[in-house]
Amino acid sequence: MALAALVDHPDRAMRNAAYVLAMLLLSGAFAVPASAGPARPASINITASNWKFTPGTITVHVNQVTTLHFISKEGVHGIASAALGIANTFAMPNATAVTFTPHKPGTYVLHCTMPCGQGHAQMTLIVKIVQ
Repeated sequence: MALAALVDHPDRAMRNAAYVLAMLLLSGAFAVPASAGPARPASINITASNWKFTPGTITVHVNQVTTLHFISKEGVHGIASAALGIANTFAMPNATAVTFTPHKPGTYVLHCTMPCGQGHAQMTLIVKIVQ
């Protein structure tokens, strides 16, 4: 259809413009992209026992508020990371929680901060921060 035919009458031009706009909107041409990161806070349960954290590896998203809930099944254990903004936190028989928001992707190895016996040096929690 020629452009002149689309605009030869003001009402027809308005209807055609509305039709084109409606088709563009329905097709998603003006869609708003989804958020780059997770919007909801994350909550992860971690059990500390003699010489291990379970799970031993966790994955968290950049800029996602995350709460780690620690409980110790054996002894007292600790966790800390200046790079992740986690203050020295002790896992005791009662649940202990620490909240942090990572800002840089990478893999962080957190060592138990409370001497807990012969396997203490191998007691680590690996935190993977992804986009």
